[in-house]
Amino acid sequence: MKSRKLHKIIGLILVLPMLGWTITGLVFFIKPGYGGAYEQLKLKTYPLEQSFVVSSSENWQEARLIKTILGHHLLVKTNGEAKHLDPVSLLPKELPTKAQIESLLADAFSNNKERYGEIIKIADNTAHTSTGIEVILNWNGLSLYQTGKDTKLINLLYEIHYLQWSPFKGFNQFLGVLGLVLLMTITVLGLRIYLKSRR
Repeated sequence: MKSRKLHKIIGLILVLPMLGWTITGLVFFIKPGYGGAYEQLKLKTYPLEQSFVVSSSENWQEARLIKTILGHHLLVKTNGEAKHLDPVSLLPKELPTKAQIESLLADAFSNNKERYGEIIKIADNTAHTSTGIEVILNWNGLSLYQTGKDTKLINLLYEIHYLQWSPFKGFNQFLGVLGLVLLMTITVLGLRIYLKSRR
């Protein structure tokens, strides 16, 4: 009788986590909207119509020359750090103006206007669009990172699924371990109850 009572108590404690695991697990299995939410937004590039003689530095581990709507860009890596250089002077490429960022992003958005819409605001290399998408430009690596309401919702579901229910990492780890312990306990108790009923 004691095992049955403990089994019921643990079952009630696990109702909310199990409901969360089931719903979020179903979403992760079907993956609705993942394509747009985690789309790797890329800058639009153009053929290199001009040749450059680049004297490589002995510290460069990687070098790429590309052309965008803003012109030519030399992207190099030194000790794992990305650098954005002018291919002629080899000096760091000047930070773009808001108008240049808008031009660069609008060009990138042209492949998926339905998701990105129009740029309505730019602040600190971050653009906000008419469709609620936030796009961050990493100038050193010349890369883009986009996030929307769908991305934030899916990220929230991951937090629910993995019991990341608080802003405190230590407490979240405790919840995760506790959840696993309770699952094992309810399984063992259920097995015991079943074996006793078979006698």
